[in-house]
Amino acid sequence: MKKAVQFGAGNIGRGFIGQLFSESGYEVVFVEVEPEIVRLLNERRSYTIRIASEAPQDVHISNVRAVDGRDVECAAEELATAEVACTAVGVNALPAVAPAIALGIEKRAERGCTDPLNIIICENLARADQFLREEVRRRLPERHHPYLAARVGFVMSVVARMVPFMTEEQRREDPLLVVVEAYKRLPVDRRAFVGSVPEIVGMEPRDNFQAYVDDKLFTHNCGHAVAAYLGHLRGHEYMYQAMRDQNVLSATLGAMSETGAALIKRYGFDPKEHQAHIEDLIRRFGNAALGDQVARVGRDPARKLGPEDRLVGAAKFAISQGIFPTNVCRGIAAGLLFDGPGDPTAPRIQEIMRARGPEAALFQICGLDAADPIAQAVLRELRVES
Repeated sequence: MKKAVQFGAGNIGRGFIGQLFSESGYEVVFVEVEPEIVRLLNERRSYTIRIASEAPQDVHISNVRAVDGRDVECAAEELATAEVACTAVGVNALPAVAPAIALGIEKRAERGCTDPLNIIICENLARADQFLREEVRRRLPERHHPYLAARVGFVMSVVARMVPFMTEEQRREDPLLVVVEAYKRLPVDRRAFVGSVPEIVGMEPRDNFQAYVDDKLFTHNCGHAVAAYLGHLRGHEYMYQAMRDQNVLSATLGAMSETGAALIKRYGFDPKEHQAHIEDLIRRFGNAALGDQVARVGRDPARKLGPEDRLVGAAKFAISQGIFPTNVCRGIAAGLLFDGPGDPTAPRIQEIMRARGPEAALFQICGLDAADPIAQAVLRELRVES
């Protein structure tokens, strides 16, 4: 059986990519650092994902096993004999998996393996392909650098499947269970593959990949964040509650229409198809069976309000296409007021707002000067909210 190596057995690794690989006929070898997950995957050789809908469906994922990611030699040996690989470990952990990837590539080179190895990258980081390639190259003997360039593809992807926080009850039911939405499409950069593109269920090779990156960030991520931050201001705990609030729904649709118009102008998307895409996202955001929390979607506002991220970046993109992002600015204002319990970065923003005012927060967090038209619109919204 052909083999796929999946670095990371978390929500995306186990709850999305593992499913796609398994359904495509691969044995899936997870490289994971959590000992209990490794143990259970090896004991059962399978796990369950639960599709959240009005009639929840359990999907059995088979032909899986795991190795301990701290054992670099073992992980490298798996990679040395794999047909395809994927990372879904989180941005901060990418350097930690680079040694095993480098050693696996070294083994392939020294054994004279001429088959290409394509590594699909499912990480929330711009130019993660370049970052990981360089991390691997630095750890690879120089004599194998030509092999790396000729035989290994680092392929960016757009991950849009939503996976909520697992409840304690769900964890007790089964530590391997992952609850996910039914959506399972994975756009990837066709041009980044070395050799032929493998046939993988749900994977959609795209030539104009940047258009799909921007669409994910400025339609899906932007709309989701606007809904979460306005939903939090209006006291909602779950995303489905926020989407049933006409005030939140109207602003979310407005923001996605603003960015949608900009994307249509920039990339030539079909307006009817893009409107259908927005309506599908609204339906997915409001999926009550998913039980997605406002706190999860809004989590880490310092990152999500960053100068090039889903809100400020979306606002800038809209303006670059001649469209003023009024509703996106409402979302930015709500994001600056977000104070979700236990959030890692919200307290820092609130402290800046209290001590130095919203202008300082806009500059320090969003990279916006107070004279910027986006900042001016956000300040107007903040005065309304106060």
